[in-house]
Amino acid sequence: MILNAEKITLADIGAVLRRGVHEYRQLILPSSVYALAPALIGLILLAVVGSYGVSPMSLPFAGGFMLAAPAMLTGFFQMSLSLEKGESPGVADPFLASIRAPAGVWMVAVFCAFMFAIWITDAGVLYAFLIGGVELPYALPWLVPPKDEVFTFWLWGSLMGSVLAFIIFAVSAFSVPLLFERRANLVDAVMASVKAVFRNFIPCLSWGLLISLAVIAAIIVLPALVVVLPILAYASFALYRRVFPA
Repeated sequence: MILNAEKITLADIGAVLRRGVHEYRQLILPSSVYALAPALIGLILLAVVGSYGVSPMSLPFAGGFMLAAPAMLTGFFQMSLSLEKGESPGVADPFLASIRAPAGVWMVAVFCAFMFAIWITDAGVLYAFLIGGVELPYALPWLVPPKDEVFTFWLWGSLMGSVLAFIIFAVSAFSVPLLFERRANLVDAVMASVKAVFRNFIPCLSWGLLISLAVIAAIIVLPALVVVLPILAYASFALYRRVFPA
């Protein structure tokens, strides 16, 4: 199947964000409850990183955390579809939709998890090289000690991780909703996603950066993720609809 991506502009980014806020306001309860799961996982990851005295690793974990779980987005997509139909999804509906996600979505999830593992491994090697065995627990909850080597680690870690992040984004940005709506098989969906990202390089790059910064900030400033994640998920589905109209 040939899927042709439409052109979008930076103005579309603002439009889909407004759409995401609107849908979140209509679905506050199920959206917030569903987003609690990744928020709790993020909380556990941050606590473990701090307890082992490697608090600067919180940024790589925060940056790559959401890239590893595209299958979870299907729960938000299902609630968005329900809202379009005038239905009121219950708290359990997004969890069921995520479990029942097509096999192709889970294949993309496995790929993203593998890339996330590479991300964290590379960050760990860089951490050992730049910081070593220095004990750096949180000074306050989620406050990393402001040392020069920490900022150097974050700088080089971000540059290294940006390449993997872009690969993950290009593969999953539009393939997951295409697979969720069963509009393409796995190969066609991934190819269509990558082509759509490069066809709309500047808007998609801007959208990817916005998602990364928002998620990093939300994970570090928990429980903001409970609000930020649903808004971004609904906005992502709206952006997909603009790139691949029904």
